[in-house]
Amino acid sequence: MGRWKKGLLAAAIIGAAAAVMLPRAATSALPVGAVAPDFTTRGALAGKPFTLTLSHQLKRGPVVLYFFPAAFTPGCTAEAHEFAEAVDEFKKAGATVIGMSADPVDTLIKFSVEECQNKFAVASAGPGIIKGFDVAMPLRAGMTNRTSYVIAPTGRIAYVHSALSYKEHVQNTLAAVKAMQAK
Repeated sequence: MGRWKKGLLAAAIIGAAAAVMLPRAATSALPVGAVAPDFTTRGALAGKPFTLTLSHQLKRGPVVLYFFPAAFTPGCTAEAHEFAEAVDEFKKAGATVIGMSADPVDTLIKFSVEECQNKFAVASAGPGIIKGFDVAMPLRAGMTNRTSYVIAPTGRIAYVHSALSYKEHVQNTLAAVKAMQAK
């Protein structure tokens, strides 16, 4: 790895660590330190539907809850592949990855196999969840924007990254989880 790439990686890790420790302005209404709204919804893991409750997931450790606009679109597919490739690192750091979109569960069942590669759950974000996490996509009713949260086991938001491009969501949330683990 070249010096330039090492410098970028170090900057990303330091930035994520700082975000975990200090409140950070984000485009989301849920800032670092806010309590994440608990919810129960339907989801899929490895093609099998199940009921997902955030508070139950948090009992196992931090949760990376990432919202994406729509299954099987180019950016969302690429993001799912990146999370699938990194899921073992998230697990090693004690975190669970959950993808969320407004897609129906039938679509997410297929997406969990084909794009998430059976490695992490995806769940359907209904209007209450979208509103609670303030992830409604402007000008696209019924869709979520691309926002990733790292939620501590206490239920508080530890890190937020909201950007239409999927390219930094995985590396930034993984750095934030590792920074939490290092504490």
